[in-house]
Amino acid sequence: MHTLKDKVSESLSRFFADSPNSSSSSSSPSPQARSYSKGAKPVSSYFPTLSLLSASMDRDRTIISMISNQVIQTLMDIELNLEAEDNFLNDYVECSPVFGKKATVSNLEDNEDPASGRSTSGSEMFEDATDQHSPRKHLPYLMDESVFISADLYEFLLSSLPNIVKGCQWVLLYSTLKHGISLRTLIRKSAELSGPCLLIVGDRQGAVFGGLLECPLKPTAKRKYQGTNQSFVFTTIYGAPRLFRPTGSNRYYYLCLNDILALGGGGNFALCLDGDLLNGTSGPCETFGNLCLAHNQDFELRNVELWGFKHASHYLT
Repeated sequence: MHTLKDKVSESLSRFFADSPNSSSSSSSPSPQARSYSKGAKPVSSYFPTLSLLSASMDRDRTIISMISNQVIQTLMDIELNLEAEDNFLNDYVECSPVFGKKATVSNLEDNEDPASGRSTSGSEMFEDATDQHSPRKHLPYLMDESVFISADLYEFLLSSLPNIVKGCQWVLLYSTLKHGISLRTLIRKSAELSGPCLLIVGDRQGAVFGGLLECPLKPTAKRKYQGTNQSFVFTTIYGAPRLFRPTGSNRYYYLCLNDILALGGGGNFALCLDGDLLNGTSGPCETFGNLCLAHNQDFELRNVELWGFKHASHYLT
């Protein structure tokens, strides 16, 4: 671009030097003019004509100079714009998560697919970038967001559920984040569906645990256990998710009162939540033969979720 500007400036300068209206040509009198000076009329008689001619040449030089300056300024603006665009492209290439290096002829030749005759590097780099920044893995039956259910835990629980609810949509009936901290609210929201329901809780140290109950939950006036041998408890505290099913030693599957919700019995509750859903306890029990589900036997609850299961055909209406 500098070369183009220099060439234009050089051509304009040469044009001014060769112009018949230049000041150098007008300052040197021609032989014919010298012969007229020897005639009857003095040279001073031609001054008005020379003055008009000089004014015309000055006007022409001014116009040409203005045009020249505009041309040079336009070329400089074009050059600045091209440099700005080049810098922008350089910055984009360096900062782009998809393109790791500038696209040059050698790079394109290296990424050429000889079998198809076209470049495959773009799609491959896009897939790599998508994998690096992809959102959480899609969980097909989960209808709502969960603070606890990861992809691994989802697959584990899905394989552990009774056959009657496999293939059903997971519906979040209750969450302390959405509905407040109240066991009574949890019990009331459980009436929206009937059948097995999944209680998932967590402690402040990051453990996720819970168990399988029956919806709707029905609080009793006295301590009366409910549920079937399909109930279970689980935890993630021991690395991979671990499930504890009934041992058959008793039928203390779960207990629901207005101020307590507990799973298991015999020695300890496998899991017990208070009426405010702020604190809980966990310990080994005979019903499930489990270990402590939380980091400590007494813990503070981080959140509580209750999931129900609804057949997919209900969403088609």
